[in-house]
Order: sequence, then structure tokens, then C-alpha cells
Amino acid sequence: MNKNAMEILSLSEAYGALKFGDFTLKSGRKSPYFFNAGEFNDARSFQAIGRGYAFALHDIYGDILPCDVLFGPAYKGIPLAMATSMGFYECYGINVPFAFNRKEVKDHGEGGRVIGASLKGKRVYSADDVISSGTTVQEIANTIQKEEGIYAGVLLILNRGERGQGNLSAVQEVEERYKIPVIPILTFEDILNFAKNNHPLMVEPMEAYWEQYGAK
Repeated sequence: MNKNAMEILSLSEAYGALKFGDFTLKSGRKSPYFFNAGEFNDARSFQAIGRGYAFALHDIYGDILPCDVLFGPAYKGIPLAMATSMGFYECYGINVPFAFNRKEVKDHGEGGRVIGASLKGKRVYSADDVISSGTTVQEIANTIQKEEGIYAGVLLILNRGERGQGNLSAVQEVEERYKIPVIPILTFEDILNFAKNNHPLMVEPMEAYWEQYGAK
């Protein structure tokens, strides 16, 4: 685990974004941990997330980035895309523009659904916290297509790695369907290792959960 990922894990627990216990997810599954990026709400946490995204992508591609624009899906993704843009500039001096969408089309003023950098003809990476299903990704893909952009990849804070409807995880399903990479800052393995060091009593429930629901 890199330094940025460790910082984000520590902040996640401090801010209440990462909790261990007994939780019922939207899927109905009983989970020994819960992650909610909505608990991040200040400069310190978003600076760490921006650096984390930047490091994750730069670690794979170096200075020759595979994206021209960062896209933040409304509403949670908006500050994530902004933080990532700032993270690239802070860490590597790379100036990556960003854009985000409105939930409703504005028919006056500047109009349109997308605010910020143009997506036309650009390779676009979206920034989000987790992928629990492909619904949000489909909406993002539709928006980028309407703006004549190229959906090139997804940045996530956490890849839970759990099976979706079949044997693949939600992330694997997105990668297979859209033929794009999904690059997370954190994985289930990172959460498990964090539990081993800080919450040893949660290790057994975490391992049992993965055995039952983890994508192989």
C-alpha cells in the first residue's frame, strides 16, 4: 500500500467514512465494514483524496496520462474531480482540466448539461467513490457520448471487489462492458490489512465476508 492510500485509510476512520461493525448494505448483504465518502467534508480530506487519485493514475502511466479531462458526476463526483485535478497539479505539475454535469438541463444563460472543460474529442476519466452497480457508469457514459467525448477510464476511492449479479465484481463488469480501466486508490485487501493492524477482532468477519461474496 502506498503512502497516499495509508493516509486516506487513516483519515477515513478518523472522519467516520470507514466503520467496522455489522451493517446491512443496499444489496441486503450483511457487511462487517461500511464505507461512505460523503463523510469527507473539508480541505484536508479532499487534498488527500486528490493526491491519492493522482498517484494511482500516475503510478501506472507516468507523465503521459491517458486522459485529457476529469469528469465529476453530480453530485458526489464534483468535488472528487476538482480534488483530483488539483492533486495532479500539486504532485506532478500536470494541469488536467475538469468538468461536471447538472442533474437538470439549464435552458438559459450558458445552457447545457455539462459545466467546465469541453469533452468533445477528449479522453475522459470519471471520478467516483465506489461502484455498487453499473447504473451510474451508464449515465456517465451517456453524458460523455452526448458531449462527443471518449470515455477512457474510471477513478475510484474504493474497489470493494464483491460479486455483482454473476461471478464478476461490479468493477469487472464495468471494465468488460465498456472496455475501460477502473483504477482504485483502495481495495478490499487494503481494508483487511488495516483491520489486521488496528481492529484484529474484525479480521475473521472480514475474511468470512470475502469468502462468501468476493469475486474470484
